[in-house]
Amino acid sequence: MCCIALALGPAPRAAAAPSEPAAPIAASVHQLLLVTAPAWNSSAGTLQRYERDDASGWREVGTVIPVDLGRRGLAWGRGLHPDGGVGPIKHEGDARSPAGIFALRTAFGVAPSLPVGGRGFPYLQTTRSMYCVEDTRSPHYNELIDAAQTKRVGWQRWSPLRRADGLFRFGIVVHQNAPDVVVGAGSCVFLHVWRGPRQPTVGCTAMAPESIEEILRWLDPKAYPLLVQLPESTYEAVRTAWSLPRTDMDPPASQ
Repeated sequence: MCCIALALGPAPRAAAAPSEPAAPIAASVHQLLLVTAPAWNSSAGTLQRYERDDASGWREVGTVIPVDLGRRGLAWGRGLHPDGGVGPIKHEGDARSPAGIFALRTAFGVAPSLPVGGRGFPYLQTTRSMYCVEDTRSPHYNELIDAAQTKRVGWQRWSPLRRADGLFRFGIVVHQNAPDVVVGAGSCVFLHVWRGPRQPTVGCTAMAPESIEEILRWLDPKAYPLLVQLPESTYEAVRTAWSLPRTDMDPPASQ
C-alpha cells in the first residue's frame, strides 16, 4: 500500500437550517474525549471521557486522566469546529497541540490487535517501514506511509510509527488537518503513550500506557468518537453553543 487509509472518514455533522451554522457535534456522536488545560500556553491538562445515548445527555465515564500537551500549549487546529474566536492558530512545527473538535478514526500499535476487550475500533499494526510524513514539500504530507511499498518521491521529515522509546506502543490518529489537508497547517497528531507526567510533547497529547489502553478498549466506531481539546476559559465560552458536556469547572445553573 502507498498511503495507509485512515478508516471511516470524518464524523457526520448535524443537519441545520440554511440560516444556521452546522452544529459541530452531530446527534450520532455518542462518545467524547474532553481534554482541557488551564490556558493556551499550558503544556499539561486533563482528559475526561463522556458518553450519551439517544435518550440522555452527556455522562462521565471513568476517572480523570492526566495528559501532557505540546510544550508551547494549544493552538486552533483544523477539525470539525466552527471559528472558536481568539487564540493562536496551529502551524507545522509550532510545538502546540491542536485545539478544537476532531474525529478519531484509526488506532495503531506494535501489538497484533487492540487490547483485550476492545470494541472493534479500526486498528493498524505498525512495522518499521511505516511513517507519518511531516515534510511540507512532500505530496504525502500528513499521511501515514509504508515506505516499503511506496514509490520513491521523497520526504525528509517524518514520525516513525515504530519507536524504540515505546511512545507509540499504542496510539490513536487525530484527524487534525484532514482529510482536506492544508500544507503547513500541522501534521501527524496522535494520542499516545507519554514519557512521564509533566514531560511535554511536540504537539500530540500523551498519557500513561494504562490510560490509553483503557481508552482503546472503550472506543466504539459506531459511536463516532470525537476529541475535544480547549483551554478552560474557551471551553466555558463555547460549551453551550457546541453542545458540549457540563463539567466541574462550569458555574452552577441558576435556580
